[in-house]
Amino acid sequence: MTLASDIPALTAVELAASYRSRELSPVETANALLDRIETFDGALNAFCHLDPDETMTQARASEDRFAAGQPLGPLDGIVVAIKDIFLTKAWPTLKGSRLVNPAQPWKHDAPAVARLREGGAVLIGKTTTPEFGWKGITDSPLTGITRNPWDTNRTPGGSSGGSAAALAIGMSPLALGSDGGGSIRIPGAFTGTVGLKPTFGRVPYWPMSPFGTLAHAGPMARTVEDAALLFQVLAGYDPRDWTALPTNTVDFRAGLEDGVAGRRVAFSLTLGYAEVDPEIVLLVTEAAEVFEALGAKVVVDDPGFTDPLRTWETLWYLGAAAVVMGLDPGQRDLLDPGLAEIAEEGARLTAVDYLRAFQERIDVAVALSALLEDYDFLLTPTMPIAAFEAGVEVPTVWPHQRWQTWSPFSLPFNLSQQPAVTVPCGLTADGLPVGLQVVAAKHRDRLTLQAAWAYEAARNNDGVFTRPLTSVREPNQG
Repeated sequence: MTLASDIPALTAVELAASYRSRELSPVETANALLDRIETFDGALNAFCHLDPDETMTQARASEDRFAAGQPLGPLDGIVVAIKDIFLTKAWPTLKGSRLVNPAQPWKHDAPAVARLREGGAVLIGKTTTPEFGWKGITDSPLTGITRNPWDTNRTPGGSSGGSAAALAIGMSPLALGSDGGGSIRIPGAFTGTVGLKPTFGRVPYWPMSPFGTLAHAGPMARTVEDAALLFQVLAGYDPRDWTALPTNTVDFRAGLEDGVAGRRVAFSLTLGYAEVDPEIVLLVTEAAEVFEALGAKVVVDDPGFTDPLRTWETLWYLGAAAVVMGLDPGQRDLLDPGLAEIAEEGARLTAVDYLRAFQERIDVAVALSALLEDYDFLLTPTMPIAAFEAGVEVPTVWPHQRWQTWSPFSLPFNLSQQPAVTVPCGLTADGLPVGLQVVAAKHRDRLTLQAAWAYEAARNNDGVFTRPLTSVREPNQG
């Protein structure tokens, strides 16, 4: 197999090296991935906007820079898919909603998109999201159901499900996602990909999400090294985001290979309250044992707080109420019914409810900070279940109505604003991916990536972990 014929399986790091050596060109890559989208996206519905002419224009400009020996940076010529939550100049950002008017000038790039353009990345299209990113699966009244490449009868998760599906089947090596309650990590776990929810403010976010300071922007990829490469470009100050951290001075790729020997690691299978499928318990426990074999000291420990579901729901539902504020009854009828329901619940909450939830949020963050004074990082399952049927908010025979009840390992770290990364750690008996979550204290994003890289490298002889795409079930074309 030639390098050119293997483009969909190449990592961003491999593609960048091939451009420098002139073995491949950005034009070849863009053409191959647009062909890949044409072949597979009819079964997956991962993209909601494509502009092949513009994509090829960007690819040719990158090729010219390489020919002149003047690439703009490590992402020059690398294809990136953009979740349709982020403003993208000249392309509509409809956020999965029939209520957003596509006939607008679309004059602005979100900060993360602007950083990609400045670095010469090739934008291949906008990926699907549930309406306004409100839930942990990916379907919407506007774009329909997005499906999982491992089994097209199942969901890829959400709300960055289009980005994750595109990565998993090789339609893009990198993608941009957002995460307010697991929306990068849920689809990462369900599709066998890597996703980082960074420390809040490390990747600027403008316009701010209606869900406020729960929502983070971050990188999605098929490997930890690729996620670090993308993160390096995304991280940095932007004055439009009043919560943005100062200009980044850390090289998130440096020291990835340093390992975890001597690290103190907390390991929690339940966080003290979650119920987890036995298959996932086994796989995540085996992953913790890999860390021990790598020289880390792994201790079973919980952070010591009760389930923060109600706390998170209060803040999230208030955000949903803000999303629909001012809509007339006819417009509300066009909403995803689930979004309309939680917005109604949010509208009944009071300022006292908000202040109570805010204090509870602080309590969760303090408990996690205390835990991570004693440990370098925390290991948990990313999800307590594997991907379930597409097009429904909760699995069949699930005792609760809302999606957040099946994602107990994501919510606390949006409340605390800590970095958390998901990395694949095996397959269920049904051949579905399972994710391991690595969490560190605020501002220790590089440590989460180092730990995830160490685990990934230790398992790199297994196709499940290197994800060459040949092990991924091809979508059912029938």
